[in-house]
Amino acid sequence: MKNWWKEAVIYQIYPRSFQDSNGDGIGDIRGIQDRLPYLKDLGVDALWLSPINVSPMFDFGYDISDYRAIDPIFGTMQDFDSLLSAAGKSDLKILMDLVVNHTSHLHPWFIEAKSSRNNPKRDWYIWQPGKKGQLPNNWKSVFGGSAWEWDQSTECYYLHSFLTEQPDLNWRNPEVKKQILSDVEFWLERGVAGFRLDVVNMYFKDALLRNNPPRFWGWQYPRPYELQYHVYDMSQPEMHPLLRDLRTLLDKYDAMSVGEVFGDYPGDPNKAASYLGNFDELHLAFDFTILFQKWSAKDFATVMRNWIRACSPENWPALVLNNHDQGRSFTRHAKGMQSEARAKLLATLLLTSRGTPFLYYGEELGMKDGSIARHQLRDPVGIRYWPINPGRDPQRTPMPWDTTANAGFSNGTPWLPLNDDVNQKNVKTQSTQTDSMLSWHKQLIQLRKSSAALRSGTWDELEGLGSDLFGYVREEKKDRKTILLNFADKPRTANQSGQVILSTHRKPGETVSGPFDLQPYEAIIL
Repeated sequence: MKNWWKEAVIYQIYPRSFQDSNGDGIGDIRGIQDRLPYLKDLGVDALWLSPINVSPMFDFGYDISDYRAIDPIFGTMQDFDSLLSAAGKSDLKILMDLVVNHTSHLHPWFIEAKSSRNNPKRDWYIWQPGKKGQLPNNWKSVFGGSAWEWDQSTECYYLHSFLTEQPDLNWRNPEVKKQILSDVEFWLERGVAGFRLDVVNMYFKDALLRNNPPRFWGWQYPRPYELQYHVYDMSQPEMHPLLRDLRTLLDKYDAMSVGEVFGDYPGDPNKAASYLGNFDELHLAFDFTILFQKWSAKDFATVMRNWIRACSPENWPALVLNNHDQGRSFTRHAKGMQSEARAKLLATLLLTSRGTPFLYYGEELGMKDGSIARHQLRDPVGIRYWPINPGRDPQRTPMPWDTTANAGFSNGTPWLPLNDDVNQKNVKTQSTQTDSMLSWHKQLIQLRKSSAALRSGTWDELEGLGSDLFGYVREEKKDRKTILLNFADKPRTANQSGQVILSTHRKPGETVSGPFDLQPYEAIIL
């Protein structure tokens, strides 16, 4: 189906943490294949796998040393082909993570590039001559320190926007573009249905390498990276023709792209939408503004309104509440005994709004951030900035499947500790509970699949609801759904009328006629 991605529900898997099949404590490809029946039953349409390419794992796969091979930690190419085949039989598509702003420092390209200033691969990366101690400019690494690293053997600096072990590619070199597009086609030929593009707006840097202007406030201070406006080390105009060429290649295979648009806190919907082009660049882009909102109907309404407007009628929003880089929404919006009610409300928002929803593994269970002791940290961000920033380990803890040892994730010692509530929050337990988070997600996904309005209809915000209510209408021909969300811990009155399709507090089939009271944290679809 052309444009299948517009009506899909996409499920992100962090492979290390999903299912271990061989007892080494690390999730793998065979483990994912073993859990395909669960994913099919959940109702999702595509699986986005965080990186599984060969990597020395300095950044847990986001430092790739071979774009055409599978890292042995996760399995073999035969395992991956088996997963593609099995997923296809279950009508599930597989998306890969494309990490091409940088490679690993152990990639053969970089090993060649640093072997000599005259090596043919030298210009595949960004080098600046200089005297040690005199940096080429003031750019900072996302992970701390300068973005420039001195290479003693060739007496030059190379650019790394992240770890020193992640040198940035030089996308101004046409050979780099040719090679990467060839690597993309390699996976498309195997049957991959698309890619999530890591830090997609960072590929090109200012040709003159000008200094970034200072910023006198940073949201994660004292991280130096936040104390600059990133004018020259990202979001350069050359990205747009490149994305149009990539779109042409992907469309040949009916494949899709979704881009992580990196930028200043708290995000910029217009910048994210700009990489969609005129329906000719990225298929989808993430706007992460919603991940940084406080619990407020007004704030969530503003974010959704701005994102949908930024995408315009021609383009299509991506919708996301969680991912591998940010704390889980259940933790961000927790409020004691009401935490699950809030999580169900947000799930309703995610799965009934206009756009393609992305679920992060365990989100459907109400997984929270894990508690990671300092000696258990694995993420370089957490190790460097603990205790100010705990890093990304808390949102990467293993998936809880049942109440057996290690929650059914592994027969060995898990690479990260399990959450402390796995005996209550696991797939097996929630599968038997009609009011569980898992059951609610299944009902929402099933309703979305059965409703043209929720899959592809218009989105019109309801006005005059009061400060604690957020509501909107989805409509496609004769299919009309009204969604009302009460963000308050007290009843709030709405004037809408209709038949209940789904509600966190009422039975389907019930008729409501305004004015009526929504219960605290009630989500209702009429």
